[in-house]
Amino acid sequence: MAQATHVETELADQPACWRRAAALADDRKVIDALPAPGERVAVVGCGTSYFMARAYAALREGAGQGETDAFAASEFPSGRRYDRIVALTRSGTTTEVLALLADVRGTTRTTAITADPATPIRDAADDLIVLDFADERSVVQTRFATTALTLLRARLGLHSDAVAVDGETALAQPLPDSLLECTQFTFLGRGWSVGLAEEGALKMREASLSWTEAYPAMEYRHGPISITTEGTATWMLGDAPDGLAEQVTATGGLWVAGGLDPLAELVRVQRLALALAGRRGLDPDSPRHLTRSVILPAS
Repeated sequence: MAQATHVETELADQPACWRRAAALADDRKVIDALPAPGERVAVVGCGTSYFMARAYAALREGAGQGETDAFAASEFPSGRRYDRIVALTRSGTTTEVLALLADVRGTTRTTAITADPATPIRDAADDLIVLDFADERSVVQTRFATTALTLLRARLGLHSDAVAVDGETALAQPLPDSLLECTQFTFLGRGWSVGLAEEGALKMREASLSWTEAYPAMEYRHGPISITTEGTATWMLGDAPDGLAEQVTATGGLWVAGGLDPLAELVRVQRLALALAGRRGLDPDSPRHLTRSVILPAS
């Protein structure tokens, strides 16, 4: 039997990590480090962490906690003022995140959520939340990203153990053979799950070199549906707009209804990415052109 890859092992650990993160949400240090209701907040990250930032921003603002924006760290609008910046960084070494935190030092309170505190992030942020139990050896992120989002979601009162139960279901259910035969994948979301749809598409690119796209569900009709046909899959993370499933089915494409919590649906997407990587002879622990952290040379 082939030895499991790092990413396979880490992917399977997610429900357990989510339970640990949810338990941390009521820790006094975590409460003090995260935004208080009413604060104007920016959430930043790179790659996967940026997509988790987008999901959290939508959740926080939707929960009435205050205006919340999300940015790729390299695109943060320097002239805009916030009460707090929350940075998501698994490695604690990403160049763009560290540069942004240095730029706002002393003017804006900052919180970093990381898996590794023994990195430059320790001194770069005012407050630090460490999720070392969700750290990863893999380049392709799975459990750290979803665990960080679970912590944030739980702090908003929007998480329950039913999410972890759905995650266990996502790990146990076999993937449909028809999905494994598809050659192009589109992921759709609404509200906070748009960020998860974008992350699902990224996982498919990173691990399996698949042709993937992601959109807000209502935008899908405004052009992207034109590529949908036999051999393509359209996967909804969360509740679909009325009539969309029927429209996709009419094109001949495969419609995948996301019946689980959107975070658990993301686990199913991660599994699909690994399954396709295996079929294509790819090593998901060594994705093409990628490293675990992007560290740029000093200019």
